[in-house]
Amino acid sequence: MLLYADEDFPHPAVDELRRLGHDVLTAQDDGHRQTPDPVILARAHSLGSVVITYNRRHYERVHRQGTDHSGIVLATKDDSFSSLAARIHAALAGRTPGRWCVRVNRPQSP
Repeated sequence: MLLYADEDFPHPAVDELRRLGHDVLTAQDDGHRQTPDPVILARAHSLGSVVITYNRRHYERVHRQGTDHSGIVLATKDDSFSSLAARIHAALAGRTPGRWCVRVNRPQSP
């Protein structure tokens, strides 16, 4: 799946997602450092890409406002980038780009 990692999403997790077969473009590689979330969402949508981010509150708000997009994955920070990437990969299984927003939470500690 085509993914667009916003500026706060960790590069090691991007590398893991790429290893899992996803085509991931980062905001930094796309020349969009310090770009407002609605602009990032629009850019990703123009590319047919799903946004992946830690910035839950802002992207949920933009989603609720009815902004067009190709999907949003709201992730919880995790010390294990490979676990984070695996959870995102699993959440994307069977999905196609579309106007959806999904949360990918870190498992609760025992």
